[in-house]
Amino acid sequence: MSAELAASIAARYAEGGAPLMHEMGLTITEAEPGRVRFTLPVVERLTHGGGVLCGQAILGCMDTGMVFVMMSLDDDPDSSFTTVQLQTSFKRGVPADVGEVTFEAHATKAGRTLVFGEIDLFLPDGTRAAHATTTYMWL
Repeated sequence: MSAELAASIAARYAEGGAPLMHEMGLTITEAEPGRVRFTLPVVERLTHGGGVLCGQAILGCMDTGMVFVMMSLDDDPDSSFTTVQLQTSFKRGVPADVGEVTFEAHATKAGRTLVFGEIDLFLPDGTRAAHATTTYMWL
């Protein structure tokens, strides 16, 4: 895995990513073309009354994970793309006191127009808490 690619993606996202997602504290830990791993600190403001990480935060991270993957596939800072579809299945709740979770996003098929991908959310013990499939389009 390339620390240089991870740093490049983080820098590009810092310049153009959604401010809401910047506030969540995502950290890219590993990257290679078509595959990115990142972490999210589970903090009180991202949880709800049921004592778990809220689905809105998870969906935002899933979508952002694919943004990172798209950036890993094309290092042109002027390239643009958009989400076409994102479907998420929640397997289990993420307890508010878990500390940090890991997301793994990867392209399953990268074409000239569409890129298909998958994103997984893992608890610290390696248990999958959520899974998403997605389609992105190059603009």
